[in-house]
Amino acid sequence: MPKKMENTKAVAARERKKSAKDAETAKKKKEEEDAHWKDDDKQVLKKQQKKEEQEKKKQELLKKKAEAKALLEQEQAAINKVKKVAPPPKITRAQISTANTTTAPVKEEKKVDTHLDTPLIENVNRMAIEGEEARSINEAIAILSNTPDEVDKHPEKRMKAAYSAYEERRLKELKLDNSSLKLSQLKQMVFKEWQKSPENPLNQ
Repeated sequence: MPKKMENTKAVAARERKKSAKDAETAKKKKEEEDAHWKDDDKQVLKKQQKKEEQEKKKQELLKKKAEAKALLEQEQAAINKVKKVAPPPKITRAQISTANTTTAPVKEEKKVDTHLDTPLIENVNRMAIEGEEARSINEAIAILSNTPDEVDKHPEKRMKAAYSAYEERRLKELKLDNSSLKLSQLKQMVFKEWQKSPENPLNQ
């Protein structure tokens, strides 16, 4: 039997497809290997970041130190430029004594009057006053008024006795007018009247 004739174009196309497929599988395999060996650990990433930050800080610190050093050197150079003043020449005791005798006598300064030189004045607030003395407005009014002091200074002391006498008298009168009321109600009425009554020492 005669050999079949193969289509060369079809063979070439198959070969191309096969080589493309092989290249794609090789690429995938390489990516898988790279992914397998890649370090995705978060802790390691954090450590690496921390290390980088520390390195940055170190660099900044060194930069600042260098700037400070340069400033210090500039200041020292500026200070060194200023000329030092020479100290005054030494003088002996003999020179001082001769200088003191030759100089003119020093004029006395005018004396300034101070509070220590002025004589003391008697304190008016501490003076003893003759006659009556007032320490409040009421006392002052009582002293200045011509009427004798008849104001009761402690009305609460005789209030209890005055109230009991008032209550006894008013209870009898109210019992006659209001015979249907209880004793406690009558006492309440008496107490209300007592608060407004002129017989109450606190109302005088």
